[in-house]
Amino acid sequence: MNKKIFINLTNHISTYWSEKQKDAAKLLGEIVDMPFPQIEESADENYISKLADEYLQKILLIAERENVVVHLMGEQTFAYSLVKRLKNRNINCVASTTKRIVNMDSSGQKKEVIFQFERFRYYE
Repeated sequence: MNKKIFINLTNHISTYWSEKQKDAAKLLGEIVDMPFPQIEESADENYISKLADEYLQKILLIAERENVVVHLMGEQTFAYSLVKRLKNRNINCVASTTKRIVNMDSSGQKKEVIFQFERFRYYE
């Protein structure tokens, strides 16, 4: 039986995740970080489509040998394009959900924003 791989395709490498997030990911497979691409603001739809095709091929190479789940968070048009392609190949994709905690200073200005991991949610 193939082992399970949890591909973390985000701007946040798993080394810096909370234990809660790491434990939740490990339930879905062995964590493998795949760096999220740098996408220029000026990139057009054709560029995004080609980039999604490129990342699809990278993931399919892993999926030939292993059962994969892809954690995909980042630039929205790329993420949408890639999720659509992966789902068409019956590859499950998840997003991380967080609780947003905002600490304010005495003047009411944002001082700190903390995103506390809650769970992974499947793209449907």
